[in-house]
Amino acid sequence: MKGLKAANFMTKFLFYAGNVIIGLIFVSPLIWMISASLKPEALIFANMNSITTFIPVQASLDNFAEVFSRLNMVQVFKNTFVYIALILVFDLLLNSICGYALAKFDFRGKELMLNFVVALMVLPMEAIMLPLYIEMSQLGWVNTLAALVIPFVANCFSIYMFRQFFCDIPDELLEAASIDGSGPIRTFFTIVMPISKTVYATVFILDFVAHWNDFMWPFLVMTGETKRTIQLAIQVFFGTQPVHYSAIMAALVVSAIPMLIMFIFMQKYYIEGIASSGIKG
Repeated sequence: MKGLKAANFMTKFLFYAGNVIIGLIFVSPLIWMISASLKPEALIFANMNSITTFIPVQASLDNFAEVFSRLNMVQVFKNTFVYIALILVFDLLLNSICGYALAKFDFRGKELMLNFVVALMVLPMEAIMLPLYIEMSQLGWVNTLAALVIPFVANCFSIYMFRQFFCDIPDELLEAASIDGSGPIRTFFTIVMPISKTVYATVFILDFVAHWNDFMWPFLVMTGETKRTIQLAIQVFFGTQPVHYSAIMAALVVSAIPMLIMFIFMQKYYIEGIASSGIKG
């Protein structure tokens, strides 16, 4: 009996110890970035072969002061949040409606449309970036909010995520709503949406992170300094010589804070959403 308890204890110990080690490996770049943002420039790359590289020697907030003195962070964050908010509103509303239609409605060409959505999921942004930019230019949308938002309103991956989740909603629930006199639109907004928080949170997080970290497309279509997003603003520190990596690390820490806060508060829904919709066929 004691041998069995000892074996169970050792199994749990190894399991949790292994998870802690793997977690530290994954989070180590973030820890090093925070440490480097607090160090003087001369000490950032010192002791890179030692664990002491993760310890902020002579820590100060001078690097963060430099970031806020060289960048109008209020304007930068405002630009970024506005364009991401618009994308998320349209994405969560329109793509969820499309996913619901593919999951619960029967119409001609449904399977073909679903196959088309899945096929487009593997098409990289780089493959359509040039023709998309030419289209934005012909429409006169370069350096406008429309060029940042409109191309990303429809998202095939979001449609597929919503479709997979909505397939698991019992048809009996929707039939009961129909019997009570609820139409398809009312059923969707009053019944389907409230019980689908996990998939909405999942799509929200994935889209937020993707567009928050997006550099190439905003770089192409946004040319005005007052309209720069966070990733474009950070490039200011790479364009002047000598490059101050301490200020760059501080800017990266500032840019990562909204994502960390969002994920901390929404990780429960994110994990549930991935488990319930992301891995099912």
